[in-house]
Amino acid sequence: MSKESASVLDLTRIRKSCAQCSLHQLCLPAGIANDDLNRLDELVKKRKALERGDRLFRVGSPLTALFVARSGSFKTVAMNEDGDEQIIGFHLPGEIIGLDGLGSGLHRCDAEALETAELCEIPMNDLERVALQIPELQHQMLRVIGRSMDRDQDHLEMLGRRHASERVLLFVHGLSERLRMLGRQYDAFTLPMSREEIASYLGLVIETVSRSFTRLQEDGIISIRGRQLRILDLHKLDQIAHSPEVHRARG
Repeated sequence: MSKESASVLDLTRIRKSCAQCSLHQLCLPAGIANDDLNRLDELVKKRKALERGDRLFRVGSPLTALFVARSGSFKTVAMNEDGDEQIIGFHLPGEIIGLDGLGSGLHRCDAEALETAELCEIPMNDLERVALQIPELQHQMLRVIGRSMDRDQDHLEMLGRRHASERVLLFVHGLSERLRMLGRQYDAFTLPMSREEIASYLGLVIETVSRSFTRLQEDGIISIRGRQLRILDLHKLDQIAHSPEVHRARG
């Protein structure tokens, strides 16, 4: 893994980068005064880029910081009952990584870079100290944690779908929605993860994922070539994702 860099970012750079990531929700929320921003400025540190396959943290390691990828995406991986790796989450540029350790103080999974990535680091001790002084920061942290819990719930709902095509459709829809919330292009993007990784996340085999993508393409909902995905009919995708048939109770 690449070695950490402890160089502190200046406030101007933080403002620029946080405008496009979830650190915006920590550093620049409405209601936080400029004097408080100076205190937050001291928390954020920059890490050198990680390469694909580098681990940010491992299961069982202590929670010492939260991270935000300024560029590049990550996957979180846990071991299933058979001792095989199971992908339990994907983190896009701008989303906070490391919330899994908030409960016990220990990470419950590995976090691995899907591609070359650069991160900002927020040491937990400093974050907790400053949060006590800035109530709005505490409120923003609760919102961030809530969104993370929403993604976990969405994942469980996807795994509960009997039809593979429903899981893949909901995956594409959810990815598009997350990109939209991050202020990024959400109707045409490059998938940072492979089909094999998508299959692991959705509890499917790679052939089934490929067939489901082909079906969505034949239905005129998406166009996909390699990892380049374009949503051709966003209204139809959204309509199907929110239809009663897709959201029917499990079983």
